Amino acid sequence: MTDRGVDEGKRATLKRFAALGAATPLVRLSDDDGSEVREAIVGYLAATPGAHFSKLRDDLQLGTGETQHHLRRLETDGTIEYRKDGEYKRYFPAGRFSAFEQRALGYLRRETPRRMLVALLRAPEASGSEIAAAAGVSRSTVSKYAGKLDAAGLLSRTDGYGLERPETLLTLVVRYADSFGPEAVELADEADELVRYDP
Repeated sequence: MTDRGVDEGKRATLKRFAALGAATPLVRLSDDDGSEVREAIVGYLAATPGAHFSKLRDDLQLGTGETQHHLRRLETDGTIEYRKDGEYKRYFPAGRFSAFEQRALGYLRRETPRRMLVALLRAPEASGSEIAAAAGVSRSTVSKYAGKLDAAGLLSRTDGYGLERPETLLTLVVRYADSFGPEAVELADEADELVRYDP
């Protein structure tokens, strides 16, 4: 691919996410040279909340320094915020998500925990072996991540494996399914069958 092709691809990606950013309520960015990039970041985070720095940079085809500069500006303006997640910084539109939702989105952005959470949303009474089979991992991997999900307040291991606030988790999976992957999209398609209505 030529440099021109890369530039055109980057420009198209930025324009697509900038349109989302411009349509995001309460966001008014200054009309300086970087505003299209910042609008693209805002739009990207509206569609992909909880993305970490490298994913955001790579998906928007930005340079490292360029990404750092614009993220700092958006943080200073109060447009976005971040949460530390181990070695990652995960970025969110400011004021949109509770601490629980931010932790949940961080784990939903990781393949194995996401598959485990999706398995439990589908089958709340699933055993460790059933979760392992559904997630395509070993039983010891389920045990390892269950400990992390428990420490994050997303899972209780008091009596088997029980999700904390399953309705909130299901809402996040459904709302952002396209940014998570095929198992989330499949769950989103089945969501109306999983929701129980009280008469």
